[in-house]
Order: sequence, then structure tokens, then C-alpha cells
Amino acid sequence: MYRAARTGGSSELLRWLAQRAGGWAGLLDGDGTVLQAVARTSERPGQEAAALAAEAAKELKSRGARAYSLDADRCTALVLPLDGPPEDRAPVLAVVAPRPLPGGLSTLLADAMMPLTLAWAAETLERRRRRVDLAESRGREAVLHLLMTGQLSIAHQVAGALRPKLPDPVRVCVVECSGGQRNEVARICADASGGRTWIVRCPVYARHLILVMPADPESEAEPEAAKGGAALDRTVAELVDDCVVGVSEEVQLSDTATGYRQAFHALAVARGLPGRHARFGSSPEPALVVGSAGTQWADALLAPLLAYLPRRSQDPGSQELAATVASWLAFSSHATQHLKIHRNTLTARLKLIGELLGLDLNRVADQAALDLALCIRATPALIRPGRPGGRASGTAGNLDEILRSPAVQDWASHQLSLLAPAGPTAGETLRTWLRCEAQLGPTAAELGISVPGARKRLTRLEAVIGRSLLQTPSARHDLWLAFRAVDLTAGEPDRAGAGPGP
Repeated sequence: MYRAARTGGSSELLRWLAQRAGGWAGLLDGDGTVLQAVARTSERPGQEAAALAAEAAKELKSRGARAYSLDADRCTALVLPLDGPPEDRAPVLAVVAPRPLPGGLSTLLADAMMPLTLAWAAETLERRRRRVDLAESRGREAVLHLLMTGQLSIAHQVAGALRPKLPDPVRVCVVECSGGQRNEVARICADASGGRTWIVRCPVYARHLILVMPADPESEAEPEAAKGGAALDRTVAELVDDCVVGVSEEVQLSDTATGYRQAFHALAVARGLPGRHARFGSSPEPALVVGSAGTQWADALLAPLLAYLPRRSQDPGSQELAATVASWLAFSSHATQHLKIHRNTLTARLKLIGELLGLDLNRVADQAALDLALCIRATPALIRPGRPGGRASGTAGNLDEILRSPAVQDWASHQLSLLAPAGPTAGETLRTWLRCEAQLGPTAAELGISVPGARKRLTRLEAVIGRSLLQTPSARHDLWLAFRAVDLTAGEPDRAGAGPGP
């Protein structure tokens, strides 16, 4: 009996009791609801035995007795309440056995009460611990989502009940570990950073941990691993054999979304490095070089979306639609996991957004324009292009005019110069991939190679440019903008597709 309780808990002990009684054994609450049960005989169906046990449990509760038995046909139900504090509402043990009852069954049930009570109490504590862990995990996930959407004040309020305090400025780190190791790796990351890192289990990728850590330690007394993002990524990569780590540049807490994209791109590079860790290479974001004209263009493009009012109160408003399309641009179909919505809901929202903005969201060109506009609008006011307060002056132009500006041309040239080590075919491979809407099948067909061959080419290019291509968040939007900008000044506007704009 005690061996069964130690090895299998209450379920194994119920199975042992059902076998000894030659019938049915289960645990029920005071209202007769079966919590768990095991049947060891086919003479009386489990539903009938459960019904008889439920009736006996109700009688036990109404009478306030310490034990009760109820006869029916050829069977008898025996019920006894488990010990426990009143607030825990301990269940009752019920056994339904055929008559005549096996000898010593009542004594056997009395002896089983202690191990069954202990097993049930331990399992109740474990269930509560899991609920607490789940609540904390969901809370951290919610804080990360608020940071990603720039809602800092609400993020600080929600984070106030958790630890540690949200740092600012930060480095964002993405740790990729093998299946089933995420909890252990999270513990290792917490220890390695001295408990000063905000650790979130990624809601999109089941093997990823997202770390928001202080960019500069406040005290020299902190552990060596906590002194900078690079030290932490090396430490974690050394401690966990099969994990890969990517780290962003130093960013403000309000720019966590940019830090996450940078860390994700660094992760794609780290997969091909012996040390299995990499930091994002210094590169300006296109939203920071578009100037005041770009700010005005973004405001004009997004105006129909931001001014949208739903016809019904239960329909998503402008902010929720903007968050939906931002998540979809970052995570593609995985946005359903990020936003916790059904795929049909995502499809319907994207259709509405496309109609409001006059864009075809199936085209990489329109995706790139919308992604740039959202990034410009999400840029903090202190560094947002344009006049103080983030407002731009002048008249909104189209995207091609923005891409012709000298600052964007310099940015585009820098982006494409990263392709030089990969040889002359790298640019044509990426152009073909973008022209085929970032789909591997059509890309392979146009290049005259197999789909695995196209995937290998793009994987090699990820290491060359230091950006993720095949997994989202992908650099395809920035690459489309870079190619388009270069083509506009070279007199080849159609090489990467037509440039969208309002």
C-alpha cells in the first residue's frame, strides 16, 4: 500500500484498492463529482458505480458522518472522508464492491486513509505550485508584450508584483535550447545573471527564452557573469552544451521590440559559430534614417488604421489592430500564439487592415512598407525623426521619395555591402527570393535548384549578413527596402518589385 502511494501517488493507490475490492475505487468531492477513479471489474459499469458512489458521498455530507455505506442491487458503496483542513475541501474515498464484500475490506480502507491523504495533499500542493508558476509565466509574458508595444507605464505596473525590477537601458537576449530544457536553462540564466535579469518563456517558439537584462551592472559586486550581455551569453553557452544565444545592442527599455529583433538576428548567426553565441552587429534601423519626410509619410499611411472605429464594441479597435499586424509582420502565422487568438481571427483582422490601408499584405513590398511605417511610429519621441514631440513637417510623399533620400541611400548601401563576401550570386538569390514573396518553392523553381538547395543558400546568407531570413522575425522587409532604394537611384525600379506607398 505504502509502496503504491510512493511510486504512483493517489492514482496508483486507488488502482490497488480497486483490485483488492474487485470493483471500483475513486475520489469524489462533497457534491459527488468524481475527481479520479479506477474500475477493476466489468460486472458493474463504471458510470453506474460512480453514480452509486456519488449518492453515498452526498449522504455522507448531509449526515456529517465519518463513514457511510449504501447498498444497491448486488453492490455496496463505502465512503470515508479524507483528513485535511476545512478550507482545502478534502475529497472522500469511495469504493464500490460486489456483495458479499471481501473480508477485511473496511479495515483495509481505514488503513489506506493515511497514505491516501498524504498523497492527495502532496498532489494538491503540486497543482497549486504549477498554477502559481503558470500565473507568473503568463504575467511575465504580458509584461513583455506591453514592452514590445511600447506601453511602459502599464508594463511597470504589472511588473511591480514580480521580480526583478525592469531595468533601463537593457540588452535583450534570446536563448535557444533543446526541447524540455527550458525551465532548467531559465534557472541557469537567473543564477548566471545574479537574479537581475527579466526572464520570459517565449510564447511563440517553444525552445526560446527571452532575457531582458541590465545593460550596465549597478554594482561591481555582482557576479562576473552579470557584467554585460556578452559575458552572460558566453556563460550560458558554456554551461548548457546544446543552447545557442543571441544578444542585442544596448537599447532603451521603450525600444525592447528593436532589441528583440536584433537578438533574434544574432541568434541566426550564433547557430553557425563554434562558441554558439553572438552579438548583433552595429547597424542603424531604417526608421532612424528616414528623416522628417519619412515620419510624415508613416503618419499618412497609418492614418486610416489609427482612426478606425469598430462598429461593435466587441470588435477590435485601432490599437488592437495595430498590435495584431505588428505581431504578424514579426512572427507571421506564429502571431496566433503570440496574441492568443484563433487563426481565423487573425485572417479576418489582416483582411480588414489591408482594406483600411489599401495594401495587399500577401506582397513582401506592402509588408515592408507597413513594417517601416510601424517602426517609425514606434520610435521613441526623443529620437523620432522630425520636430520635437515626434511630429514631422512638410507634405507626406510616397515611399519611393523617402527611399531616395541620401541617409536612406547610405543605409541601403551599407546593408547590401554585407553581401560582398558571399560572391556575386548572393544578391541575385535574395532578389529572386523577395520577388517570389519569400516563398522557397517558387524561388527554387526560378533559380533552377531544389527547395533544400534554396534553403541552404539562404541559411548560408544568414551567417554572411548576420540576419535571420527563414525564421521570423526575418530581415526580408529591410532587404526589400535596401534593394528598392538602390534600384531607384540605379534606374531599375522593378528589380525587387514595385514600391508601395499611400
